[in-house]
Amino acid sequence: MRFYLISDNVDTQIGMRLTGIDGVVVHQKDELIEALNTAIECEDIAVILMTEKLVSLCPEYVYDLKLNRQRPLIVEIPDRHGNGRTKDSIMGYIRDAIGLKI
Repeated sequence: MRFYLISDNVDTQIGMRLTGIDGVVVHQKDELIEALNTAIECEDIAVILMTEKLVSLCPEYVYDLKLNRQRPLIVEIPDRHGNGRTKDSIMGYIRDAIGLKI
């Protein structure tokens, strides 16, 4: 089983390639869907890493895959510029989910 990267950034792809993770760079929604479908069909891919920017191109499709498929695991990663979340985003998720401020 192996990892596979779908990125919108060549720098992210090169960094992952240095660790032995293959992948592709896409920029458009149709390219993303095609890359996802190709990766899903590969039996030896266990984890698909996707940059957060790409997930935001078609979140409904990605989340549908996450919820309704057992394999592969789809993981959102920040790109080289970091993520678009605020510093306390995890605390915000907890506060929204259970109504407690930690």
